[in-house]
Amino acid sequence: MALQINATNPEHPALLLELPWHLPLEEWPEEYLVPLPRGISRHVVRYARAGDEVIAVKELAQRPALREYELLRDLDRIGIPAVDPLAVVTGRSDTAGEPLESVLVTRHLGGSMPYRSMFETTLRPATMHRLMDALAVLLVRLHLAGFAWGDCSLSNTLFRRDAGAYAAYLVDAETGDLHPELSTGQRDYDLDLARVNISGELLDLEASGALHPSVDPIEFGTEICARYRGLWEELTRTSVYPAGKYQYIERRIRRLNDLGFDVAEMQIEHASNGDAVTFVPKVVDAGHHQRQLLRLTGLDAEENQARRLLNDLESWMATQDDYAPGDPLGARPEVLAHRWVREVFRPTVRSVPPELRGPMDAAEIYHELLEHRWYLSERAQHDIGLGTAVEDYIRNILPKARETLQPTAE
Repeated sequence: MALQINATNPEHPALLLELPWHLPLEEWPEEYLVPLPRGISRHVVRYARAGDEVIAVKELAQRPALREYELLRDLDRIGIPAVDPLAVVTGRSDTAGEPLESVLVTRHLGGSMPYRSMFETTLRPATMHRLMDALAVLLVRLHLAGFAWGDCSLSNTLFRRDAGAYAAYLVDAETGDLHPELSTGQRDYDLDLARVNISGELLDLEASGALHPSVDPIEFGTEICARYRGLWEELTRTSVYPAGKYQYIERRIRRLNDLGFDVAEMQIEHASNGDAVTFVPKVVDAGHHQRQLLRLTGLDAEENQARRLLNDLESWMATQDDYAPGDPLGARPEVLAHRWVREVFRPTVRSVPPELRGPMDAAEIYHELLEHRWYLSERAQHDIGLGTAVEDYIRNILPKARETLQPTAE
């Protein structure tokens, strides 16, 4: 069987052909590989370079490789945070003509870290709580979309910094299934697997001395269940309000927006006696602040980053002479937003030397600068200004943090 490359982009096959597909992945020469931290996997996984892109290459049998490739494409189409599928390579053989396993090729998620690399510095319990929050949000989003993961774990997740919190991405869809809707039993099965897997992974870290002494692996495994159920209840519960109190529905929608979700479709029913109104969110989409920031500025950020940038944008707009909400002669929000990007956001981010940024993207850098400005202003008891905060951050913070910001190879 001849080598075949099925790719999502017509440019990728030509770039991928330059890689040594005649060698088992474990034997790939260092010249092709990129030294990035890897998590635990049941398969051989390597990071390599294809043109200007860093890719993750996973070796597995042909049928599961093709199946996972299609599942990841489905998740991409419905906007679920997951690694980006690029290609499946089948028909591999070595120089003697012996068959080799197929490979799944995905794009490396920039700025992401597997959980084991994060635990190399013994994460504080507060940071671990944020990881559980991120994983619970990911699992809820998957279940709302009808995806049963089948193997939710820290090992099958990548984490990116998101304005002081974390965003979780699915990295292994091999055991998953996509359905029109999940039953309660399917969701509970996924959740129980997550509890068992996470407790086991933390017990393993405890045995190696990499777990904070105050962390109980069993309690943290159970925590994912509580956080998941609380979020699921808020997103899907039926509410009954007094007739005419439509502000209660508006308040519920705003609360969902604050959690980062939009209500794309809802069901409102009046009681037969006219005394009550029943409200049910039928379709809930994640990414409320992401979409708002993208619409106003063209910037694509994580949800918490987008929330922080929108707050700064709103504060900045209020200082502009031509900002007059409701006044047809005033500048439109979109015009002011693009001015903010041009005059504030981009110059501020560009002032940070690239060699000091590590894996942080532009939105995370800006968030860090806003945090530092707040800290210095609190200490000085007055607003020290963004320019002063940037100078102090570059001089006193980034050089010390550089080693922890840059990922190291295993």
